[in-house]
Amino acid sequence: EVQLVESGGGLVQPGGSLRLSCAASGFIFSSWPMSWVRQAQGKGFEWVSRINPGGDVIYYTDSVKGRFTVSRDNAKNTLYLELNSLKTEEPAVYYCAKGGASVPISAMERCQGTQVTVSS
Repeated sequence: EVQLVESGGGLVQPGGSLRLSCAASGFIFSSWPMSWVRQAQGKGFEWVSRINPGGDVIYYTDSVKGRFTVSRDNAKNTLYLELNSLKTEEPAVYYCAKGGASVPISAMERCQGTQVTVSS
């Protein structure tokens, strides 16, 4: 059974930073691309970033380029997302998800999600 357990969300001021972690189990983590997606209140899912199994091919949606950093530690079966310079328009529930570009977000196995709130 695939399990993705996320941690690290919370409240941050505009311009602040957070680090999200996602511990994976139940599948061969090092063989799978992984993604981060988010969903703002009342909106659909938005893809944020994806990383290939080796961690050396990375993509970001344009709005987070230069501010967010995705990484993975295959020895620890853990995916990370560093969120820097957070904006007031970015509060959302962030999810780590198993899979990459070939999988529609709606079909991805996702974690329970963690709320990121940006407010002064």
